[in-house]
Amino acid sequence: MTTEKNQACDLVIFGAKGDLTKRKLLPALYKLEKLRKLHKSTRIIATGRANWNTEDYIKIIKKSIKTFLKEDIQDHIWTQFSSRIFFHNINVYEMLHFEKLKKILVKQNNIIIYYCATPPETLNAIFLGLGNTHLNFPSSRIILEKPLGVSLKTSQIINNQISKYFSEKQIFRIDHYLGKESILNLFSLRFANSLLFHTWNNTIIDHIQITVSEEVGIEDRWNYFDKIGQTRDMVQNHLLQLLTIITMDQPKNIQSENIRNEKVKILRSLNPINLDNINQFTVRGQYSSGVIREKKVPSYLKENGANKYSQTETFVAMQINLNHEKWLGVPFYLRTGKRLAHKYSEIVIVFKKNPINLFIDSNIELLSNKLIIRLEPNANIQYDILNKTPSLQNKYKLEILTLKSNNINQENSKNLIDAYERLLLESMRGIQALFVSRDEVEESWKWIDSILDGWKNIKNDNLQLYKAGSWGPKNANILLSYNNHTWHKFQ
Repeated sequence: MTTEKNQACDLVIFGAKGDLTKRKLLPALYKLEKLRKLHKSTRIIATGRANWNTEDYIKIIKKSIKTFLKEDIQDHIWTQFSSRIFFHNINVYEMLHFEKLKKILVKQNNIIIYYCATPPETLNAIFLGLGNTHLNFPSSRIILEKPLGVSLKTSQIINNQISKYFSEKQIFRIDHYLGKESILNLFSLRFANSLLFHTWNNTIIDHIQITVSEEVGIEDRWNYFDKIGQTRDMVQNHLLQLLTIITMDQPKNIQSENIRNEKVKILRSLNPINLDNINQFTVRGQYSSGVIREKKVPSYLKENGANKYSQTETFVAMQINLNHEKWLGVPFYLRTGKRLAHKYSEIVIVFKKNPINLFIDSNIELLSNKLIIRLEPNANIQYDILNKTPSLQNKYKLEILTLKSNNINQENSKNLIDAYERLLLESMRGIQALFVSRDEVEESWKWIDSILDGWKNIKNDNLQLYKAGSWGPKNANILLSYNNHTWHKFQ
């Protein structure tokens, strides 16, 4: 059952001591409290192996919320919020501990939401414990964080394990990108505006670029990141999700199932990239030392805990082609990397040029119109069109005129909430539209596995170094030059 109204929930957090809980979940829950979006009977049940009591835990998390919230904690809100929190010592490998949890949960007739903010290797123990103690009530829900495996096979193992105890309607696979206001606005941009709706295809669009650029390195996560790499960490989920939203056909309605079905169709239409064409369509790199914001930063191989022989990619660029009637002949360029020149995310739609240049006497070449959708920071929409340069001369000298609109004005910014706040609220309402289905996860892994296998088996390793603070390897530019395209410059 889904509803727009607040529901009384017991949010059980597995991994309550972890970084995700401190940085994202608890600050988001506090802000939902501030916005009066939590039902008066909602409880937050934090679990972990620490020998703490509730009072200890509340003192500890207040410090972390102050650190990551980026705003002052208001005493009256904190009093209400902290009264919801309970800490319970639970070892997920001890079945008796789940029996103790059950006694706590059955005291109130709340909808139970289990949030698995834990490493993937503990997931099956959680599923097993909840299932064997019959805590998988039909009304309960469970939220899973990425990464859901590191390949199609490992993802299927996790999905098969959880499906023994929970139905697909109970499973909420989270990708925080899908909770961003700028991402949600893509649906209205595409499907509410006739100007774009009727021209969103290969008759008008020349190519599309998607960039997610990071300034940060691996932030002391060597053991995690070196096993994953940028392709698994960013492309498999975030960038492919953006690609599906940009290219999917209009769903029958905006209900969860119909949106997810259209996204799966796109994933199944991706032309494979494998050993035969891996060098033609992909570029991968690894950052060397450099300077970012006037500060020297080390190379990837000299980060804390690094293995100096690592071949893990911190940058990837690729050209994707779709076997889809609307998108035949339109290349999609994806780019993401760490230690790049600026932190930003954007989608650039480049339109085809007019076949006849009426203004050739003053303009040898007409520049392309572009629709630039900046996702972060400072979400906005920009349209680049050609305009006559003001002049008394009898010539049509053209220049780019930029029409720019900020998505978030002062009035509606009051209602703006962050991704985790929105996704937590949607899980409490039982709405799955902003969460990822099993089919989406597995189709994206199937496509990514082919690329990873291609890199693994290629004769001449194509990992290229790039300076921290640059825009990545030179071959990322060459990738686009084959089609006479260039990356849109950051502005």
